[in-house]
Amino acid sequence: MPTRRGPPDNARLDRIVAEARRAREAREKTYREQALKLFPWICGRCARGFDRSNVHQLTVHHKDHNHDNNPADGSNWELLCVYCHDNEHSRELEAAARGGSAATEATAGATHRPFADLADLLKGGGRSDT
Repeated sequence: MPTRRGPPDNARLDRIVAEARRAREAREKTYREQALKLFPWICGRCARGFDRSNVHQLTVHHKDHNHDNNPADGSNWELLCVYCHDNEHSRELEAAARGGSAATEATAGATHRPFADLADLLKGGGRSDT
């Protein structure tokens, strides 16, 4: 047997709407909402693009790993997809386990230069040993 509903409780609905607005305003003040307004919705590592349907997979990474360092200009943030963000923190943990840091290891740099002779090859019109 269906239950009969009375007229809507407008005061209750007004409270719900007001609370929803307060919650939205509070979220907009968070560093994630600020970062989403400042930066394009693109992962800073893999360049995957996001839209409203999947933006929940885009995270804010603190470059200095200090979640309390949230300058309004976003200079300590970068947007990363959940996969790249997990990878970034895994690299930090692995580097710490080895006694270093991922930042130090990344700046060590590679010694191989695959395009070192490219300019000479282009000037010479190709390979001279053929």
